[in-house]
Amino acid sequence: MNVSTLRPRSALLAVAGTALVLSLTACQSDGDTGSTSAPAATATVASSPVAAGATTGATAGEGTGASGTTGSAGSAHSAGSKGTAGGSTDTSAGASGTTGKQVTASAPVCTAGDVRVTAATQDGPPYTHLVLTAKNTSGHSCRLTGFPHIQFLESHKQDVPAVAKSKPASPVVLQAGAPAYALVKLSDGGADEDTEPVSAFSVMLEGDSTVIAVTAPGSEGVAVDPAKALTGYWTPELRNGADDF
Repeated sequence: MNVSTLRPRSALLAVAGTALVLSLTACQSDGDTGSTSAPAATATVASSPVAAGATTGATAGEGTGASGTTGSAGSAHSAGSKGTAGGSTDTSAGASGTTGKQVTASAPVCTAGDVRVTAATQDGPPYTHLVLTAKNTSGHSCRLTGFPHIQFLESHKQDVPAVAKSKPASPVVLQAGAPAYALVKLSDGGADEDTEPVSAFSVMLEGDSTVIAVTAPGSEGVAVDPAKALTGYWTPELRNGADDF
C-alpha cells in the first residue's frame, strides 16, 4: 500500500468532518436563537397594560377581551361611587323637605277667630254621629292641634273624651280656606238609652280658651247620651278604621 496516497485521503476526511461539525453547530445555534426570541416577544406584550387594553377593545370576543371588559366594568363601578356622592344631593333635597316641615311647624296655632266650626249629622236615623267641620277663614295658614273640647249639656261640665286611635300621624296645617274634620259620637242609637236633646253645644280649640257656640243640625237638635259620647281628633279628612267608633 502506498503511504503517500493514504495521507491526503485522511486529511480530506478530517477537513470534511470539521466542516460538518461547524455546519451542525451553526444550525443548532440558529434554532436556539429562534426559540428564545419568540417567548421574549410574548412576555413583552403581556406585561404592557396599554397593549392589553387595546387588544381587549379590538377583540371583545376573546377570553382576554372578556377579562379586560370586566376590568372596564370595574372602572364603571368606581365611577358609580362618585354617583353615590350624587346621592348626597338627594339627601340635601331631603333636607329641603325637612326645612319645609320646619316652616309647617312654625305656622301659628289656629284660634277661635281663625276658623268657623259647623256640625252635620252623619248617615241616616238614628243619628248617632256628628261631623264637625273647622274651616280656616283667617286668610293665612294655621295649625289645628289636638281634638275639639266639647261640652253638650250644662249638667255635664266635663269634656267629651277623645279616641286615641283617631290621632293623625302629622300636624294638621290648614291653608287659607281649607277644612279639617272631627267625628263625634252622640249615642249608641238605642231606644232605651238615657239621651237628652241638644240644640246647641260648646266647642273649644286646643290652646284657646274661647268658647265657640255650635248649632246642632236638625230642627229638633240631636239626642245625646253623655255616657256614650266620644270625639275624634281633628284630621284633614275622615278615615275609615281610625274614625270608626
